Amino acid sequence: MTDLADLSAAALSRAFRAKRLSPVEVTRAVLARIEASEPALNAMYIVSAESALKAAKAAERRWAKGKPLSRLDGVPVTVKENIGTAGDPAPIGVPIADMTPRAEDTPVPARLREAGCVILGKTTMPDYGMMSSGLSSLHGVTRNPWDLTKNPAGSSSGAGAAAAAGYGPLHIGTDIGGSIRLPAAHCGLFGLKPSYGRVPIHPPYPGRVAGPMTRTVEDGALLMEVIARPDPRDFASLPPGPADFARGLKGLPLKGLRIGVFTAMQAGLPADPAIIRAVKAAAKALAAEGAVVTPIEGYLTHDMLDGICRFFEARSYGDVAKLKAAEKKQILPYIVEWATWRARKFTGEDVMSGFLAMQAMREAATRAIQPFDFLLSPCTCPVNYAAEAHSPTDDPHRALDHIPFTVAQNFSEQPAASVNWGYDRKGFPIGVQVTGHRFDDRGVMRLCAALEGLRPEQRAWPVVG
Repeated sequence: MTDLADLSAAALSRAFRAKRLSPVEVTRAVLARIEASEPALNAMYIVSAESALKAAKAAERRWAKGKPLSRLDGVPVTVKENIGTAGDPAPIGVPIADMTPRAEDTPVPARLREAGCVILGKTTMPDYGMMSSGLSSLHGVTRNPWDLTKNPAGSSSGAGAAAAAGYGPLHIGTDIGGSIRLPAAHCGLFGLKPSYGRVPIHPPYPGRVAGPMTRTVEDGALLMEVIARPDPRDFASLPPGPADFARGLKGLPLKGLRIGVFTAMQAGLPADPAIIRAVKAAAKALAAEGAVVTPIEGYLTHDMLDGICRFFEARSYGDVAKLKAAEKKQILPYIVEWATWRARKFTGEDVMSGFLAMQAMREAATRAIQPFDFLLSPCTCPVNYAAEAHSPTDDPHRALDHIPFTVAQNFSEQPAASVNWGYDRKGFPIGVQVTGHRFDDRGVMRLCAALEGLRPEQRAWPVVG
């Protein structure tokens, strides 16, 4: 019998409506799972047990009256640490931050509460969110539930680990270069980086988005129905999009669908052979269903990747350079070195050339998808890496070599998602990435749902603790 903590949001919603389950008993089951698993996993920064149970009791009363606030009323959810929630600090992974509790909810948690979701607490992230790792000078080491010696990736590291370990069905991450999709791929999840502006955030920043991390595409679509609503605090917030992301999710006609497939970029780390095999297998399965699958060349060049690296380094140098010597000693030396090793010598020309390379990357990503409905590619480069590593290279001078497949979509503003396909020989999950045209978030989710139906049999979720 499935543990309550492992039930999908869709299943919970049906059970609440039929009065077979109560939000209170589900919340208690998830809190028990967190208590049992956290000593090994370390995915949670804050566990808000008291307020979660209070919210669950309110949802229970609404369902009893037949007046839920939404389909997700009473369903547990976690929120990444850097997404401001009323009453909680948001230190962005470092111990030197202002720990004053936030006065109000930012857009995503505000929408979650309006829908009646039960916010369980905040998940961990690495220093400043600028590493694809579960390593933080404030939170410590967050581990991958599939293998505790391995990394969940990042920067939505806690969200990825929490979802795989069954800390409820719904989790919110953020992504500025792959920070939703990378941990989703490493943890066997569905993770969507929505079109820029589709899910409002505050403060807004170029390329940065929030999105769902879930065990199923359907749960991700249900969560999008709640969080993809405009908010004036985000200057990039889009007009209302589809209110029914989950409707017709599994009905995408594959015959005649045009899909471009690539397995290598011209820059960054190469994808592991096991990942390449997964992408090719997914493409073959789509072709067998009538999709027109066309191999293409990867479009990201060395100059483009180095340009975005300079952009990120210059951005972070501004944060690190103003720190006092004693403060620098409290954050990860890797971050200090990465943010300063060459950025301290940047000229205005260096920074501007980085910005122009970013624009070139945006144009290349948009141009690559024009002949197609979707692109299919690797998401990650390694299948896994050590839990204590700061990044797959563990080299601050090559800190972003692992994001060649994910970073362009942040700045081309296209929706992109990782969905688990299969596993390597040791049973570690392997995700493939689907990229769509700008604003076609629903289409990306529909193709991911189709891949769920075509993929090999999936392994049981890991049990921790």
